[in-house]
Amino acid sequence: MPIAPPQRPVLRAADWRAREAAHIARADELTAAHRRRAARGEKHPVDDFLFTYYSYKPSLLRRWHPGAGIELAGAAGTERAGWRWYTSGETPGSVALDTARLRTERGALIANIGRILRSTAGRAGSFGCFGLHEWAMVYRERDHRHEVPLRLGQEATDAVVEAHDLRCTHFDAFRFFTPEAVRLNRDEPTRERQADLEQPGCLHAGMDLYKWAVKLGPLVPGDLLLDAFALAREIRTLDMQASPYDLADWGYAPVRIETVEGKAEYVRAQRGFAERGQVLRERLLDTVDAVDVP
Repeated sequence: MPIAPPQRPVLRAADWRAREAAHIARADELTAAHRRRAARGEKHPVDDFLFTYYSYKPSLLRRWHPGAGIELAGAAGTERAGWRWYTSGETPGSVALDTARLRTERGALIANIGRILRSTAGRAGSFGCFGLHEWAMVYRERDHRHEVPLRLGQEATDAVVEAHDLRCTHFDAFRFFTPEAVRLNRDEPTRERQADLEQPGCLHAGMDLYKWAVKLGPLVPGDLLLDAFALAREIRTLDMQASPYDLADWGYAPVRIETVEGKAEYVRAQRGFAERGQVLRERLLDTVDAVDVP
């Protein structure tokens, strides 16, 4: 006699609506300062990165999903029932994520994200880059990405780059290196080699957990999405504190990676972010596995 598949857990309407409301409140709190600045047309050299480079609007963070394998009771008559990749649940009046349709329509993307996450999670972290990718982006160039002065000036900044070993492994950082800096890097990361080179000590790999969470869409539970965003924002802060830019007017104390003390400070923070990132990475892999892509 065939064994019936286990019934999916069902969240009562009052429970999932409470979770959704709490999620929206947290999302609004995380993006409040950015939204206020955007309304005034003001730019921010640190916080804007998560909304300009990644191109995801604050409103995206407000949308709560329970994740795969969970039914939402009483949701059939709500706006959610019409959202993409949702379908009727086994319980009358409920809705749930249609993982079969997601697998069909987004299987290749989900599988690629899974490959990058899994290879990164299984690799030892490297902690000897000291955030020099931001320095390499201004090396021997007078035009810079940010309208913020260099803390040491151009010549001294160039000298810091030349005194160190560039070992960037992240393509999306490396592709912004100046032509003169490219030849100084140990390797030449490419998009095709991303899964082979990505490692958990990299600040950009940690920030990208937010990108992967967004791309995985409704597979990612709301709390995981916001946790990934919060970590990315903290990492971005260190990224810019350790950069060659003078952010004192913005309230950021520099992490002086050109000194022994600054390097130690950077690595301590980097290791902490790597540990936290690995936890989120494993949680994201759980969402990938829920789709059972090849």
